[in-house]
Amino acid sequence: MAYLILLNPFFLFISLFILLIHLPVHQAVNSGFSVKLIRKNSTNTPFQRLTDAAQTNSYVYLGEYLLELSIGTPPVNIYGILDTSSDLIWTQCAPCLNCYKQLDPLFDPKKSSTYTDISCQSDKCHLLIAPACSGENTCDYTYGYADSSVTRGALASETITFKSSTGQPIQLNNIIFGCGNNNRGNFNDHEMGIIGLGRGPTSLISQIGSSVGGKKFSQCLVPFHTDISISSKMSFGQGSEVLGDGVVSTPLVKGEIGSAYGTVYFVTLQGISVEDTRFQISNNSETLSKGNMLIDSGTPSTILQQESYDQVFNEVRKRVPMNSITDDPDLGPQLCYKTSTNLKGPMITMHFEGADIQLTPTQTFIPPKDGVFCFAFTNTSNGDPGTLGNFAQANFLIGYDLENDVVSFKPTDCTK
Repeated sequence: MAYLILLNPFFLFISLFILLIHLPVHQAVNSGFSVKLIRKNSTNTPFQRLTDAAQTNSYVYLGEYLLELSIGTPPVNIYGILDTSSDLIWTQCAPCLNCYKQLDPLFDPKKSSTYTDISCQSDKCHLLIAPACSGENTCDYTYGYADSSVTRGALASETITFKSSTGQPIQLNNIIFGCGNNNRGNFNDHEMGIIGLGRGPTSLISQIGSSVGGKKFSQCLVPFHTDISISSKMSFGQGSEVLGDGVVSTPLVKGEIGSAYGTVYFVTLQGISVEDTRFQISNNSETLSKGNMLIDSGTPSTILQQESYDQVFNEVRKRVPMNSITDDPDLGPQLCYKTSTNLKGPMITMHFEGADIQLTPTQTFIPPKDGVFCFAFTNTSNGDPGTLGNFAQANFLIGYDLENDVVSFKPTDCTK
């Protein structure tokens, strides 16, 4: 998302979509595991303009990433949006009062022997903000996202299963999830819900951390224009640590748990360099001096405060020896160039606290249409924190260690 908004009762973000391959349930997990991530394109996916990632009705096509897991007994395949900036795992359930169209059948809890409603009195019910109590004394939820998508339904527990990259099935029991029967938003017909991977207590990593060797995970995302047959990768728990030559790390800055910022992953950006020209970050608010940027795998563009964006934009434009496009209304004010090959733009360095990461043109320029490359940065002027978007995260092995509050980056060819 391009900015944070308050949608009762949460600050949340629409996020990166990941597809994992499934194998039938038969084994419990007691250590870490890895999965392959596969992009899956759909002509029904919302479009976005890079100049404002909150505008989902514009016309720049974005790949989507779905997480496939199985839920229930017998297992039913679920394809959910993987969201590092929210906490709830949910899927559309039958019977549904108001569901958006999806290709696959709705999950029917009455057909699962391991489905259990959570009662209003249960501590699990109160892990979410402002739960409600149904007439049947079960815990109801309402969960909203920054693009105005909303899910409502019953909070329950279930068995879920992944297939690891070794082919071994990974079964996890008593996972809290939302059985949504009133859902609306910018979803396409491949998407059956959302898999939250934020810092809160109901997120996937928070729930499975003790079973997989720790609350930590890593991801390696392929670049935007990579052939969709090439998999990205993700690891959970033990073995997901990012180690070796070239690794740099920066502290994660905690937002207040239970507050608008409690679920997201904040870091501190101190400066940005375009080749050898460095710009210091000017923090307009003392509260943003630490934790002034969040890492969001679902926001495409990297978002900077207006002053920093203008400095970087102008310097990049000076260093690209081509005339930018000025007569294409679809592109708006974006910095775009016509070229039949990958754009040869400047190296950009993000100076985080204790960690410099270098971004190549593959990570900073993306092709919204054939023969056009656009600068994948945009701006915010409302005082919100910046965002390191998923274009910039490509070709880095990124490790999140929630126990030691650190995130690590290692330059990696994620297509290999």
